[in-house]
Amino acid sequence: MDRTGSAVWHGKIMDGTGTISTQSGTLKDTQYSFKTRFADGVGTNPEELIAAAHAGCFTMALSGQLTEAGFTPDTIETTAVLTLDVHGAPTITKIHLTTKAKIPGIDKAKFDELAHNAEVGCPVSKVLKAATITLDATLL
Repeated sequence: MDRTGSAVWHGKIMDGTGTISTQSGTLKDTQYSFKTRFADGVGTNPEELIAAAHAGCFTMALSGQLTEAGFTPDTIETTAVLTLDVHGAPTITKIHLTTKAKIPGIDKAKFDELAHNAEVGCPVSKVLKAATITLDATLL
């Protein structure tokens, strides 16, 4: 299975602009620029998209782990904070996942086990292993 994303850029790095699109059309010619990446500009940036993809992947992986273990989550909410170190060459140095979940009938130890398994099994986590990934999982 292949998924595609595309980007178009016009101009120099500091004052140029670009657009990002996804195969599904969810993002279509979405603006990005140096300012949206390193300052306060209107639009998105690659790091924000990676964080959103990681949050979505992990949340779905956790739902799968819970389902396999016989639990039905009411809600799972995940936020991914991606740290981009801009001293020297910009480098993604870590991603911190914070998950809050409401799952009837589960205890904390089982939840922690399944959350860990989800983080390890998430395809986006696997591709991002060069960065330090941490997880806070809270059972509501």
